[in-house]
Parts: sequence; structure tokens; C-alpha cells
Amino acid sequence: MSTLQKYLIGIDDTDNKDSRGTGFRARHLCSLIDEEELGKTLSVTRHQLFFHPDIPYTSQNSSAGIEVETDDIEELKAFCKAYLICECADGSDVGLCVAHFDKIPDQIIEWGKRAKKEILTKEEAYEKAKDAGIYLEGFLGTLDGIIGSLAAVGLRKSGDDGRFIWLSGKELRDFSGIYSARELFELSIFDEIVTKDKLSINIDEKINISEWIRPVLSEAKISVIVEPVKNNKDYEWQIAAKEYIKSISD
Repeated sequence: MSTLQKYLIGIDDTDNKDSRGTGFRARHLCSLIDEEELGKTLSVTRHQLFFHPDIPYTSQNSSAGIEVETDDIEELKAFCKAYLICECADGSDVGLCVAHFDKIPDQIIEWGKRAKKEILTKEEAYEKAKDAGIYLEGFLGTLDGIIGSLAAVGLRKSGDDGRFIWLSGKELRDFSGIYSARELFELSIFDEIVTKDKLSINIDEKINISEWIRPVLSEAKISVIVEPVKNNKDYEWQIAAKEYIKSISD
């Protein structure tokens, strides 16, 4: 009897200036993986990479890391490859990376950290992936997306970078309104709901989600960050501002 094993899938450079971004492609790919019963998608994280005039990127230079469980990684890999070749935008330079979660070495994590502050090359990306026994392939255009897709795998594995844009089959953009902390834990796979000072809140206190929720990856946990609200009878907390979340996750 086969058993599910956890993998990370990194994708990057799937778009052009007129198309939907890599985050959208990652979420769409997750929905298809679930529909086709090729695996169980657990999460998608967005990872910010280096901004520099010598690095070609469409808008924000971010890559996406997909966490998935499957008992047939070769079938899933072929599906992801076919999806990216078919769906990605004209002029994109798509990269795909697939790695067993428990077999991602420290040098790939370090690659991800370097991709946030250095200009890196395709040649070194291929070399790092080969040394680590990790699948890495580019399609279309210059193939430059392999740099960011390998970085996404490393940064997701690090447990301390990026923010979640998909969790356990749920679009986080669909969360809106007022919830108790208890209700949020029941609705998704959040590990913690904490203040900016990492303090837990009362399980029955209410939280206002006025925009889509942005949990961060912190200490290998899915962390929802909240800030207090004064003099409001309907809720005691609100989701931390977008600018703050970006400051701790980019």
C-alpha cells in the first residue's frame, strides 16, 4: 500500500505584463491537483526575491512554493510541467522545481536566502539542484525562472520566509468578516493567532478581517498576526496591516 509523502513545488516567472501573476497560477494549479486527485495540496507561499535593474521580472519578482502530499510524484511532476507549458503567458521564462520535503539540504535553503539579495545565474541553479538531487527544469523563453523556483523551495523549507496565499484547499481571499479565534482555527490549518509581540490571544475573542488574511511563515508555523482595536463592542482585534505583514515577510 502506497503512502503519501510531502513535496515542495517551486514555480517562477509564469506571467507577462498583461497576464495573471505567479500567485494566481500557483493557486489554480493547486485546485487542479486536488480536482484530479493527484495529491493533497496543503499550502502555497509567496516569496519575495531581489529587486535589481539587472534582473528581468514582470512586476514584483516573487516566486511561489506549493506544499503537497502525493503517492505518485512522477505523475504529479508531469502534470505540473504540462500545466505550466500550456497555461503560462507568452514571453514568460517559466521555472519548475520539485523536491522531497525531508530531503532538501541546507545549501538549497541558502540559495533561497541569496536570491533575496544577490543576482544569481541559471548555471549555478542547475549545479545546485544537481548536487542536491532535486528536479529543476525551465520552459519557454530564457528559462530564467529556474532561479526563482529553486529559491522558492529553499525559502519555504527554511520555515521563516514569505506569506501564505492558499491553505488546505481554501482561497484565503474568501475570508472576510468577524470571527472568533476559535472559529478561525476550525476553518483552516492556522498554527497560531498572535500579536506582533508573539503573544497568543483569548480563543473566544473576536477578530475583524476587513481584507484578505495574510498568515506568515514564521518558525515553521502558519502565523496569523493581529493588532488590538480599542473601543469596539463587536471585536477586540483586527488583522495586522498589509504594510506590516509585508515588512516581516518580504
